[in-house]
Amino acid sequence: MSEQWVETTLGEVADWSAGGTPKATNRSFYDGGDVPWAIISDIQNGPLRETAKCITPAGLDAIGGAKKVVPEGAVLVSMYGSVGRSAIARTPMATNQAIARGVVGTQVSPEYLFLWINAHEGQLDQMARGATQRNINKQIITAFPIVLPPAPVQERIVEIIGAVDDHIAALDAEVGALQGVYRAATSLLWGTAEGDEAAPQLLGNVMHLDVVRTPMEAGTTYRLAGVLNAGKGLVDKDEFDGADTEYAAMNILRENQVVMRKLTAWEGPITVVPAGFDGFVASNEFPTFTLADDIAPGWMKHVCRTPRLWAEMQSRVVGTVQRRKRLNPDQLLLVALPVPSRREQEQAAEALDAIEGQVAVIRAEATRLRKARAGLLSGLLDRTIDIESAELEV
Repeated sequence: MSEQWVETTLGEVADWSAGGTPKATNRSFYDGGDVPWAIISDIQNGPLRETAKCITPAGLDAIGGAKKVVPEGAVLVSMYGSVGRSAIARTPMATNQAIARGVVGTQVSPEYLFLWINAHEGQLDQMARGATQRNINKQIITAFPIVLPPAPVQERIVEIIGAVDDHIAALDAEVGALQGVYRAATSLLWGTAEGDEAAPQLLGNVMHLDVVRTPMEAGTTYRLAGVLNAGKGLVDKDEFDGADTEYAAMNILRENQVVMRKLTAWEGPITVVPAGFDGFVASNEFPTFTLADDIAPGWMKHVCRTPRLWAEMQSRVVGTVQRRKRLNPDQLLLVALPVPSRREQEQAAEALDAIEGQVAVIRAEATRLRKARAGLLSGLLDRTIDIESAELEV
């Protein structure tokens, strides 16, 4: 391209002091009500999230540390955060009321400035100080290098990436909608063919405690599993040698068994073991249960994802210290839930599996697009990708 790109720094093109510090005696930045208040968790490498968090003027005055009124179209960079993770955001062009820390106002296209910082956040992290707590300051951010194309080129890059972002946002919205459909469809788990709720049964009638222990032997490799909250399944926690654990023996997980975590059971750490985790091990904090013949494992998998089951588990935990409360196997087996026929279970599971399958496909497409977006943005900014060809593809 023939347009001239200029190598400069953020300090040359952006105003660190943009927005100004709100004064206790000057309420011009709000209309008399509570003040929208942004914190680091609201800065998620994208548009500043609309948040219900507001603060009274008196509360704002009571908070220590520097604060700024965010101007329209500002780019925000958090001064603190975990090493390896930048926190960058941009504000809508029509919003100037939010209060935040560490604002970089802009004299160039705010959308382009955001894209540049976002694409080079790894470089920003390398400039940050601190071993575990990321810390940047005015000197670091103002010295941060930026390559600035002419305004028309900035706009074209923003439009190209914006089109991809719109597609990703649409996919994310579709996932959210399908998750809502899934939550509503879990009512099928309890229903009969006639549309009534099935008669309740104790879990002790549909499954029984069935724990198989294996000794931990030096020189033998085992694979450790963990149980995720909210019935979300199992997580592979990697291999280990039998000599590298303090446990003399551990529980073996077997396909189609139910496994739960006794500790923090109110968070729903319960699931059905899939084929890929058959033979994994877990400590005795993870009891296993074998289902009766008239219980479909696929149905039980979805039951484990329902707040109805988690609430029953929560009501039965024992202990005095919240994070150390446990649910014992015999208490779980006293939970009563509607249990339809095996055929009705399978039909409900099939319907919910179909929704899950759609969610998985859409999420995979969104992941692919995010990866492609990163490569496209990098190529546009370092000029290894031609803008005209990118516009045609998008």
